[in-house]
Amino acid sequence: MNFETVSVLLNWVELGALLAILFRLGRTFDLIANTQRELRRAIHHQGERRAAELGINDAFGGAGIASASGYPRAHAGAESRIRPDDLDRLSPAASP
Repeated sequence: MNFETVSVLLNWVELGALLAILFRLGRTFDLIANTQRELRRAIHHQGERRAAELGINDAFGGAGIASASGYPRAHAGAESRIRPDDLDRLSPAASP
C-alpha cells in the first residue's frame, strides 16, 4: 500500500470514529432530556398528590399545615422577593 491509500483509509477511520462519538453524544443528550422530563413529571405529580392530601385535611375541618417559617409558600415559578418588613421580622433587634 502506498502513502495515499493509507492516508485516505485513516481519514475514513477518523471520520467514522467522529460520527460514532457524535452519535453517542446525541444519545446522551436525549437521555438527559428524558430524565429531566420524567423528574419534572414526578415532581408535578407529587405536588398534585400533596395538594390533594392537604385539600382532604381541610375538608374535614383540619387547620391544614402551615409552613414552618410562618411565611406563605411561594408557588413554583414565582419570584421570591424580600420586602423591607421581612427584614424587620428577621432582625434580632425587632424580637422582644
